[in-house]
Amino acid sequence: MGGVTDPSPPEHAALSLRKLWKRFGDKVAVAGVDLDVPAGSFFGLVGPNGAGKTTLLSMATGLLRPDAGTAHVLGTDLWAHPDEVRARLGVLPDGVRLFDRLTGAQLLTYAGLLRGLDRATVAERTEDLLHAMDLAGDRDTFVVDYSAGMTKKIALASAMIHAPRVLVLDEPFEAVDPISAANIRDILHVYVADGGTVVVSSHVMDLVQRMCSHVAIIAGGRLLATGTTDEVRAGQSLEDRFVALVGGRRDSEGLAWLRSSSASS
Repeated sequence: MGGVTDPSPPEHAALSLRKLWKRFGDKVAVAGVDLDVPAGSFFGLVGPNGAGKTTLLSMATGLLRPDAGTAHVLGTDLWAHPDEVRARLGVLPDGVRLFDRLTGAQLLTYAGLLRGLDRATVAERTEDLLHAMDLAGDRDTFVVDYSAGMTKKIALASAMIHAPRVLVLDEPFEAVDPISAANIRDILHVYVADGGTVVVSSHVMDLVQRMCSHVAIIAGGRLLATGTTDEVRAGQSLEDRFVALVGGRRDSEGLAWLRSSSASS
């Protein structure tokens, strides 16, 4: 397992990345990554903090221009045909910033109109999404007054309102309560069952193992493994496989003083 080296995007890839590079000053954030996300998959991208996950997804979705390499979405070159590709993409970036002086309903309406939907369709989908995200009771509350979890949910709804064929979600469950997270997972699983593709980044291994059909492990800006979740796990838990590939685990022998302190108190 590892990066794919074929320069052409496969016919049935929802997302196909070839030789993507990004450097910030002296730091290489992404180092020549090749990755294919099968259409109709629930795909997890996992890695430690600073691994390059957000940079990679930003380049894959048009939020950040790569220094080198290509990104294709459903066979179309993102940077050659950005408007065509973005119509097929729903994106939830990391640290998303919203027009938070709008209410939840206003924000979804704005997102739908911005995507070129007619007002009747926008109104119908806005109500559907508010109910699905358990935000109907806060439809007229300004987003600036939403909790962190509510803000994440309204941002996800904004990414879905135009019914994209591919959803790319950077840490979609961060700060979301367990019940809301379960509801969101149900929505995403139905979306995939109906032919959509979901790509999520996360550092919660158990969640990715239970949720995703495919997974890729990235560290130091390089792809270490990719395939179905079972292939990547290789008979271990995803967390154990991740630690074995990434390394960096430390023992606690140097904290003997802490154990002594606990025993004497």
